[in-house]
This record gives sequence, C-alpha cells and structure tokens, in this order.
Amino acid sequence: MADNEVATKAPESDAHESFVPGDTKAQEGTLCDRQTLPKYQRSQTSMQADLSRIKRSKLTDIYKVYISKPSDYPHQPSKLLLFLSSGTGIHSKNNQLQADKYASEGFVVVAPDQFAGDALSNNTTDPNATPEANPSMIEKVKMGFADTAKAFMIDMWLARQSQEKVLPLLHKVIEGAKDEFADAVANGDGIYAVGYCIGAKYVLLLGSELPDTVAKGQAVKDEEQGVVKSGPQIKAGALAHGTQITKEDIQGLKVPVTMACTENDQLFPDDIRAEGQKWLVDNKVPHEIQVFPEVPHGFAVVGEYEDPKIMDAQKAAFEQMLSWLKSH
Repeated sequence: MADNEVATKAPESDAHESFVPGDTKAQEGTLCDRQTLPKYQRSQTSMQADLSRIKRSKLTDIYKVYISKPSDYPHQPSKLLLFLSSGTGIHSKNNQLQADKYASEGFVVVAPDQFAGDALSNNTTDPNATPEANPSMIEKVKMGFADTAKAFMIDMWLARQSQEKVLPLLHKVIEGAKDEFADAVANGDGIYAVGYCIGAKYVLLLGSELPDTVAKGQAVKDEEQGVVKSGPQIKAGALAHGTQITKEDIQGLKVPVTMACTENDQLFPDDIRAEGQKWLVDNKVPHEIQVFPEVPHGFAVVGEYEDPKIMDAQKAAFEQMLSWLKSH
C-alpha cells in the first residue's frame, strides 16, 4: 500500500507543478484520511526499499510492478485489474494511491512500469518558484523559452513511449499476471484495465485486435501466412483524460469502454473524441463518455485542489470508471 502520510500534494505527480501542459499547480495537503480508506494488503513492488517485510511475488521478481490487493484476498474472490498510470509512473505516490482505491473495491491491481524506467520527469521546473503577478517583458521572454524547452522535452519523451516499446512489455506482464492471479482472472472471466493520460491510450490498444508484430514485438514467423493478429487482451476498459489518442485507436476497439474526459483538452482534442464516439455508436461498441468542464488535464488522479468543483469531478470520474468495471 502506498504510504498516504507521505503522499501529499499533486494531482497526477509529486511535484508542485505538473510537467504536462494543461495541468494546474499542485496543492499542498494530505491526500487521504486513513479513516476513509479501507485497509489493503501491503502493496508489492520490486522497487520498494524494504522487500524483507513483504511477501515476494513471482511477478515482481521479474518485472517492475506495483501490486495492490483487497485485504480479504484470496479468501474472497476478486477480479484482476491492469492499472496503466500517467506519465509520472508507478513511483508516484498519487498513482499508487489511485491503484489502492481500486484494490479497496475488490480488485487485484497490477500496475506495471510501462515506461521501463523512463517516467516523465518534473525536474525542469522549480517547485519553489512563485509566478509574479505582473512579470516584466524580460521575465515573459524567459518564461516563453522555458515553456518551449518543456514542450520539447515532453515531445521527446512521448516519442520514446512507442507502441513497439510499450505493448510487448505489457503483453509479458499480462501473461505473468494470468499465471500468478489465475483465480482473479477466472473470477472476472478476463482482465480489466484502467488507464490515465498516456496509460489511457494503451487501454484502447489492449482492447483492440493488433498484429503480433506490434502487440508482442514478434517477427513474422511465416512469410506466406503473413502477419498474425491477436487480441483483444482485456475484457473491458476505463480511461481518464487520455493523451495522444487518435481516431484509429478508438476505431480499433472491440471491448466496452468508459471515458472520463476533460473539455477543451489539447491532449485529447474534442474533434477526435467526437469522431471516435460516432464510430463507437455506428459500430455498436458499448461505451460511455462523460466530459467534465472547467477541470485540468489530470484531474481524475488522486490529489488535492483548492477548487471544490475539481475535487467533485475527481470523485465523480472515479465512481464512473469503477461502476463501469464492476458492471462489465
């Protein structure tokens, strides 16, 4: 379990200012009251400092994975949920707490390091810097250069998170999770998936039929047979404020999906969402799309905001996604 006494501030990251454009400055404060969150088994991760105090997992022995389980598992049946985090990765306390919330609702949660140690950094910003109310022209120029450099670094990072890199890694983790948590997979009649930001894109891809050359990173075995397709690898998906989602990502979908979206989100433009929704309707793919106005990208990840409307939207998005997963 993530230590919610040290997980403070930040929607979607542990820095004072998110590295993702469109996010607001993070707020100070304790994220969760221990009295309001049910107890879970201590979450397992191969990256924790003190592994001697927790039971080792076959999955964490091989992969960098954060695992959170219901407190009564395996004595009570659970379902397996693949948790695909935002760019700040599974080191982020906020992402760990978000995974723990699903565990408290009866899911065995497996959150892989889908970035292979290359999570998005917030180090390009000064967490102690306070923006001036009326910056000078020179300061405006400086801020412009900083924004340009930050945008460039984001673009470079996103370019490194290619399907060819991420999907084979996810495939291996899924196969390992099927083995270790076979009871949870059987109880849910498959694997469920939830994704935030860039993780949302991969929920859509895992819910699609893809060539093995992409999904598993395999070479073509038989030239005459050609490329073999497989999938989908999940039973149902839920996603929030997706990043880099294309209409093709949505048009390949084969499983039920719910989306919690941000209005006027430059990372998941309204026109792409609208075109994708039309395709889902025309092709009778079960879906649900809720658009939240006046909230920042990243609002659905555990975190504190001064604006109560954003906090209400955060709660509503979780309830939307949880309800969808439980009903499918």
